[in-house]
Amino acid sequence: MALNIETFSNITGGNGFFKAMTHPLVVPMVTRLTRQLSDNETVAIYDPTGFLEGFAEFHDLSKINIDGVYVQRIVDVGRTIVGQRARPVTELTQSRATHLFIANFESTRKIRHIDHLIPDGITVSSFDDVRVPDEMITDRRHYLSPINFATNFAFFREAAGRHTRLVTANYWAGHGASGVTLWLTLFDGDGDVLAEWHDRLTDGAQSIVIDSAEVRRRFGLGEFCGQLFIHACGIAGHDIVKYALDTYSDDGAELSCTHDANSWPAEIYAGLPAPRYGEQVSIWVQNTHPSEIPAGAIGFNSMGSTEIAKFDQSIAPFATAEIDVSSVLPDVAWPQQIEVRAGKYFARPRYEIFGPADRHRISHINVERTDLKVDPSIPELSKHIGKGHLLPAPILPMDRWRSIALPTPMATCQTELPLALIIFDASGREIAREALGRLSRDHRRVIDVTAFADDWGGLPSGYGHFELVYDFSDGGGADGWLHALFRYEDNESGHGADTSFGAHVFNTVLTYKGEPQSYIAEPPGLTTRLFLRLGQLPLDTMCHLIYPASTPWHERSSTEYVLFDGTGTEINHWTVEIPCGGSHLWRYRNVFSDAERDRAGDGAYIVVRDSTCRLFGYHGLLGEAGAFSFDHMFGF
Repeated sequence: MALNIETFSNITGGNGFFKAMTHPLVVPMVTRLTRQLSDNETVAIYDPTGFLEGFAEFHDLSKINIDGVYVQRIVDVGRTIVGQRARPVTELTQSRATHLFIANFESTRKIRHIDHLIPDGITVSSFDDVRVPDEMITDRRHYLSPINFATNFAFFREAAGRHTRLVTANYWAGHGASGVTLWLTLFDGDGDVLAEWHDRLTDGAQSIVIDSAEVRRRFGLGEFCGQLFIHACGIAGHDIVKYALDTYSDDGAELSCTHDANSWPAEIYAGLPAPRYGEQVSIWVQNTHPSEIPAGAIGFNSMGSTEIAKFDQSIAPFATAEIDVSSVLPDVAWPQQIEVRAGKYFARPRYEIFGPADRHRISHINVERTDLKVDPSIPELSKHIGKGHLLPAPILPMDRWRSIALPTPMATCQTELPLALIIFDASGREIAREALGRLSRDHRRVIDVTAFADDWGGLPSGYGHFELVYDFSDGGGADGWLHALFRYEDNESGHGADTSFGAHVFNTVLTYKGEPQSYIAEPPGLTTRLFLRLGQLPLDTMCHLIYPASTPWHERSSTEYVLFDGTGTEINHWTVEIPCGGSHLWRYRNVFSDAERDRAGDGAYIVVRDSTCRLFGYHGLLGEAGAFSFDHMFGF
């Protein structure tokens, strides 16, 4: 059974109440509150906005002697809420309870509405007793405003010579924020707090680097493998905490990159690859709630199968658990895919592939939509927006890397995926196109894109990109939520990297259901602002920008790479033109001079800007002994 909580709606966005009630600082406050409520002879509860059930999913109310639950919304009258038949609040006058609890924040107004209904002599309390400190609140007028709960979790490991580094920037400064502060809590694998601290940022667009090795030294800690909780306070413009997360090892053999974990727990995740022969695939489950995940609450199934294998161990509040997928699904193997029945118990998890010769890598899976239906309008979109929804990914230089694609069903309504593959040279020239057919939900069609391009004579530039698009030539339906896993392998070292993403409409002025997406305004999104973190020495950074277009757009881009030092001071910029339908692959050391890189120093970053078109980017680090990382970029 999934948790009965509302976390995120694609219509209304994130639920501030969910974050307010699962915040680590709130947990001891709630413990005190429930103890105080249980000390009362009888308690009446007024639930005007339907928060009580969500609260009860995380916090035990069993010791409270509830006399009755009262509601304001007529549609709630008669419902069973925390074991009580809900009554209209107008019947509160008949209550014999000794205490009234208001299941709401900013309760003064709520109490004023029902003051004439509250029996004489009854004491009153509310959720206002479990607020985070005022200095952490940005919007003081609306406690549950999303801007007040810009929070996220990061997988954070410092053990056996393996480290993690979180990198982002104070992008809120660009929206006028000042005095931004990061409140941070480090949990170990058992969910116990190892360290709590806060870092006040400068008022410029400074870089933010949180390295597990430095945190360990700072607080005198031993080894740990858990999660880092981040709460950004005093922000503006953007209530999502975005970051790149690098994992690396002392011996240089391990290097991988992923990004923010999406702080909204989902019911189902997908895109988890089964192991190849000789591999172990583990999923890292980070319990992001203050309540235990019961044994059997998490399940796994091979994509397309209805047989769910339960994970038979509990996971403590805020704990992190490693689950070897072969221990629950021993018969699955690449290129099979696995669904994770998460039940809203945890945010989007990462998986780790343990390959031969200690070639380990980390990536993440994605939210599988349960609210979508096949959209009959999508096959007709081509007359207006050409290719429509398309999913672009790099073809890395074919003389060194192998590029692989695995389409991944990412909505429960997807019984088939009618797709085609298109190959582009970096120059924008279309090299090849092939229909993939109507792939079944349980398909095992893995596409060796490098071999496919080679069969067509290769790429004149040596690299380029490919696109997955809908192909309805043989019929079929679609919902616009097209996803795929992309795998890159070094032909010499055997090191690999996984990344995944979903399709969008790119570079057309016509709009359809929020597409082409925009980061900061209404669609269409026709500009670019991407964040490129830079690796610390001896690592080099590579960036692969793609100029995808659903319909013909500007012949060439006008793209700026702007280099900033760690304080947010511009060092220099470089302008390039990318042909429409083409791509641009470059390295930090080959573009900016030794003097510029020295001036930029550690903590430097690049912002990719373009006011003429929407670009899609991938970034990675290049290390020693063939180690590399690769993941898609994010924008502000």
